[in-house]
Amino acid sequence: MCTGKCSRFVGLSLIPLSLTCIVANILLLVPQGKTTWTDTRHLSLQVWLMAGFLGGGLMVLCPGIAAVRAGGKGCCGAGCCGNRCRMLRSIFSSVFGVLGAIYCLLVSGAGLRIGPKCLMDGQWDYHFRDTKGSYLQNRTLWDLCVEPPGVVSWNVTLFSLLVAASCLEIVLCGVQLVNATLGVFCGDCRKKEVGRRGLELEREGTPR
Repeated sequence: MCTGKCSRFVGLSLIPLSLTCIVANILLLVPQGKTTWTDTRHLSLQVWLMAGFLGGGLMVLCPGIAAVRAGGKGCCGAGCCGNRCRMLRSIFSSVFGVLGAIYCLLVSGAGLRIGPKCLMDGQWDYHFRDTKGSYLQNRTLWDLCVEPPGVVSWNVTLFSLLVAASCLEIVLCGVQLVNATLGVFCGDCRKKEVGRRGLELEREGTPR
């Protein structure tokens, strides 16, 4: 696969993943779709760190767009110089994306391990913090959280989604980092294919 085609594929994969992270983080702010508990007293620190919105979201969305642009004709123009200019920009943005995805992965993993802040026995606290993540396998404990209702399953589902999405983002940004580096040094093979097709068309159109 040519570096340009690979870049476009990676970019078109990163964009929906980043949007998924943004939506997941927004949903974490509104347990069960209600804003009743949307404040620092009732939601965990990991939710307010906005790892899905900033890290796996905006910090990956930019590399995704840059990768799509690197796979086509952008403002740098066509040809060898233009293609390598776009690929060089994609290298820096991919590094930025890896950092954002790692941030999202670490915060989301901590959110799963510590558990949500909830009301239990009349007290708001991180009641699953000392279980070191074992509460994930014991669903009978989930019902002990009175408020927000269903917050444990809500957080587990969305943080798990963020973990999975950020892992994919790290892989894709890493692939684009290598691909864009090859694009800078080796160029894009598509222009060679276009040249060959042009020669073939000229030969076919030449009268014998």
